[in-house]
Amino acid sequence: QVQLVESGGGLVQPGGSLRLSCAASGIDLDNHMIGWARQAPGKQLEGISCMLTTDHSPDYEDSVKGRFAISRDSGKNTVELQMIGLKPEASAVYYCTTDCFVGVLIRSKRGYWGQGTRVTVSS
Repeated sequence: QVQLVESGGGLVQPGGSLRLSCAASGIDLDNHMIGWARQAPGKQLEGISCMLTTDHSPDYEDSVKGRFAISRDSGKNTVELQMIGLKPEASAVYYCTTDCFVGVLIRSKRGYWGQGTRVTVSS
């Protein structure tokens, strides 16, 4: 059974940083596309970062380029999202997912998703 479990969300002030982590079981992240998506209240689900394989450079949604970085930890079978320079519009529930796509995202029947971790950017 595949499980993705996110952690690391919380309340941060504008301009601050957070590091989200996604622990995987039942799936080898080195051999799978993996990414992060988010959904803000009243807005569509959007993919913000996608990593195809370890040999490919990750892709990012334009609004997070240069401030967010996705990475794999093969030894721990985790994927992380380092976020710096956070803005209030980044407040959302963030999901780790194998539905790897940058842009408006629809959950696929075959994709795996975590339960999400909430990020709130506010002073």
